[in-house]
Amino acid sequence: MRALVVYESMFGSTRQLAEAIAEGLGATVEVHVERAAHSDQNSLRDVDLLVVGAPTHGHSMPRASTRKGGPDYVLKIRHDLVLEEDAVGSPGVREWLDSLSHASGLGAGFDTRVGGPSILTGRASRGISRLMTRIGITVVVPPESFLVDSFSKLVPGEVERARAWGTRVALQAARIDAEMHQRSA
Repeated sequence: MRALVVYESMFGSTRQLAEAIAEGLGATVEVHVERAAHSDQNSLRDVDLLVVGAPTHGHSMPRASTRKGGPDYVLKIRHDLVLEEDAVGSPGVREWLDSLSHASGLGAGFDTRVGGPSILTGRASRGISRLMTRIGITVVVPPESFLVDSFSKLVPGEVERARAWGTRVALQAARIDAEMHQRSA
């Protein structure tokens, strides 16, 4: 099984989690990690499992308008943060998923968000999973959120939790893939 992790990150937390998830997936599958800004339909060639993640902005996936606030956040609020490459001017996960007319295979969605009830914080992972399903991907696990503090830094333990989640996603995908092959045989 081949997996692709596509992510969008403003300050590095979602990238760190994408890499940790890939490590967890990599225990049982071949995996590649790409920024959404560098990915296209060709990236899905020969991919059996697609894992997509983004930070939560405005209760959902980032938009061009919410990304524009990144530099101001760094200047006015958190001088020690550094914007990721392509964080502001490039398309992100929302645009990448919208650009896919059809895809097949298995998938999972994750996000980063501040702690608290999701009704108050929102969850980008729900929208990611909905878009994946809309284009034909079978989502194998419920959307997952990983927590950052109010300064966009990962809460302790989240990298390890992401690695373990990646392992669970790979195992669940393998089970579902085997069931699908049994039914078609």
